[in-house]
Amino acid sequence: QLRLVESGGGSVQAGGTVRLSCVASGYTHNGRSDYCMAWFRQAPGKERRERVALIDYDGTTNYNDAVKGRATITRENAKNTLYLQMSHLKPEDTATYYCAVSTLGWYSCLRDEFNYYGQGTQVTVGA
Repeated sequence: QLRLVESGGGSVQAGGTVRLSCVASGYTHNGRSDYCMAWFRQAPGKERRERVALIDYDGTTNYNDAVKGRATITRENAKNTLYLQMSHLKPEDTATYYCAVSTLGWYSCLRDEFNYYGQGTQVTVGA
């Protein structure tokens, strides 16, 4: 069973930067963390999670238009760790940020078909 633990959230002023981390454990495919990973977020009062960015094992990335140019998703496969750095933060970036993994392939990731989620880390952006 794959386990995901996020960290790095907190309160940040508008215009600031936050760096989130997510450590995955408990699953490998052929000895590798051979899966797609992503960051989602759920804003207060919103029912659905919104995908922020995703990254495949080979480093291929995809970003939500709302964060393009402000967010960078990276991963260290040797450490089974995913990162998200967001700069020029806005109050509307306030949300709980979730790490996610899909073992179903890149195209499933693009369709938001993720089979594991972390517990989330809160990011609050003050005006």
